[in-house]
Amino acid sequence: MVAPGVETPAKRRHLGARTVTSIVLIVGTIIALIPFWAIFVGTFHDGNMLVRYGLNLGIDFTQANFDNWVMLFTNSGSYFTWFFNSLMLTAAQVVFTLLVSSFVAYGFAMYEFRFKTTLFILVIVLMTIPFEMLMLPLYVQTNNMNLSDSYAAVLLPFLAQATTIFFFRQYLLGVPREILEAGRIDGVTEFGIFFRLVLPVMTPAMAAMAILNGMASWNNFLWPLLVLRTPEKYTLPIGLNTLLTPYGNNYELLIVGAFFSIFPIMILFFAFQRFFIAGMTAGAVKG
Repeated sequence: MVAPGVETPAKRRHLGARTVTSIVLIVGTIIALIPFWAIFVGTFHDGNMLVRYGLNLGIDFTQANFDNWVMLFTNSGSYFTWFFNSLMLTAAQVVFTLLVSSFVAYGFAMYEFRFKTTLFILVIVLMTIPFEMLMLPLYVQTNNMNLSDSYAAVLLPFLAQATTIFFFRQYLLGVPREILEAGRIDGVTEFGIFFRLVLPVMTPAMAAMAILNGMASWNNFLWPLLVLRTPEKYTLPIGLNTLLTPYGNNYELLIVGAFFSIFPIMILFFAFQRFFIAGMTAGAVKG
């Protein structure tokens, strides 16, 4: 027996491991926050200073001002049009991708049908194919469907995400099938079983995938650049890129606009963070 309060070698090792872990996490957090701080500092400097000295971590109070912030909210041109376009597309992408992908994953996890294993292997294979290899056939298909320069062309190719389907399927394997049988005995329809019994259980997984898909959609640049042609329909990444031209660069709006664009993703993460770790862990339990 060891008296309470007496340190043992095991306790000391545990305390040392926790201390090292805390130090590593603190250092990692500081490193991760350095780019955000550099962008924040850059919002108080004019474009000539940014070109001459680049981004830095110190504020030169003799030249710092709020002109960039004033310009963002008073004379930013189409910036907020691009911002709300991205906001609308991200919200639609997250909702419809989670819905469609959860339907597919639910079928793989809860039903038996012919070629089930083969189709799921194809989903896994699709996860390994770079998007750059799919761009050309997708672009040709959207043109053939007369969807070019429309938000439908931006949304449709990503409704059934292979990664999201795989994650949801792994998560649903841990849901007892007795829930489905109980619902059928009570006369609940198949859609009712999914929406009323299974979907509430999937809340952590939905939250985790909402964050990941939201980040991917908000930062999506290459595909919207290919299919959107009207400047009023541009998303924020494309719009910010148009500020850099051979005839002049608007670094002031670019830097403050880039910093302001971080907030929607931060809000999304903080809204679902309590589900994020639980969802990621649960989705990796069974395979």
